[in-house]
Amino acid sequence: MTLRLNLAGGRHFYKLTLVSSTRKLIGNVSSKSKAASGSQTTAGHLLYTLQHFALKIIDQEINSYVDQWGVCMLCVLGELFLYEGVCVCCAEYGGLGLDFSYSIAVSDELCNIRCGGIPMAIGVKTDMATPALARFGSEELNKEFLLPSIMGDKVSCLGVSEVGSGSDVYVVNGGKMSLICLPMNSPGRGSHRRKIDKMGMRSSDTAEVFFDDVRVPCKNLIGQEGMGFTYQMMQFQEERLWAVGNTLTTRDIIQDTIQYTRQRKIFKMPVLYHQSVLFRLAELETEIELLRSIAPQVALYIKGNDVTKLASMAKLKAGHLSREVGDSCLQYWGGMGFTSDVLVSRFYRDAMLLSIGGGADEVMLSIICKYMDTLPKAPAKN
Repeated sequence: MTLRLNLAGGRHFYKLTLVSSTRKLIGNVSSKSKAASGSQTTAGHLLYTLQHFALKIIDQEINSYVDQWGVCMLCVLGELFLYEGVCVCCAEYGGLGLDFSYSIAVSDELCNIRCGGIPMAIGVKTDMATPALARFGSEELNKEFLLPSIMGDKVSCLGVSEVGSGSDVYVVNGGKMSLICLPMNSPGRGSHRRKIDKMGMRSSDTAEVFFDDVRVPCKNLIGQEGMGFTYQMMQFQEERLWAVGNTLTTRDIIQDTIQYTRQRKIFKMPVLYHQSVLFRLAELETEIELLRSIAPQVALYIKGNDVTKLASMAKLKAGHLSREVGDSCLQYWGGMGFTSDVLVSRFYRDAMLLSIGGGADEVMLSIICKYMDTLPKAPAKN
């Protein structure tokens, strides 16, 4: 059996220095949030404090190292989870017990990280690998796996078993699918992994993992047997909305491009002052702000409404827009944009994944068509 995993790991690089103060601040926010559980204002968000503590951590402790982590193809995900302590799930297992709007706030703030791999690695843990465990896992499983995952002591990832390749979770062959917790050191003849060298998201490690006769105890089953596919489909909307929130890294790309094109001259005038350039940047900025306006609609999801169509539309647009921003802005950087030394080239590579991961654009279109009742009907059987 082969598992293709989004696996972000490595805890031996560049330790962060603000562990105690960060955890203390997060704890304070948690107690305040519980006291004002009915409030939906942003005042209680860690990310919107006057000190803007999270942004300070990103600037000092993450952005300083993204170039090195990109080369090494891994990041210090365990240590980064001291920041990601604003995990919305399960207060009894180290999270803050907040609603999903706080997860979107985290996603938005992580846009200040100057690469796509680290926010994606965090999102894999919070909105791909652990939601089903938090909702359907036993108390024993949550203590063994969810608690250390939230606290940054273990790195969790999502693996999809497949006979061939492609991680197509929409197609199930050979029987029902169940969710299990599978430690890499499980007993058996052994396991090994092959790291995959990707074009983008290089600071988030992706690998194929092979298990040979590895034995998994029955207690490691998450929820009911055969319900794995259903559980994963349930969390897809959170994953997609989280990805949309994280798309807003595009704001930095546009600002960097404005600064560069104001200095770069062609035909004796700055590139920025050519009407085709400044109009295009204005158009992209407008579309980014329109995409941001979707965020308040998360309230519908929190209230229990079906947001499948909305989440699919948002992710489809986010994927298109990310590629448009990367393509247009890189063009205005000229030859410099073709180097690995500038943010726009990294973004260009990273942005491609948004139209693939979490459901490709074509899947999003199919879901939207289904809700519009425009898909062709299967012919009636005689």
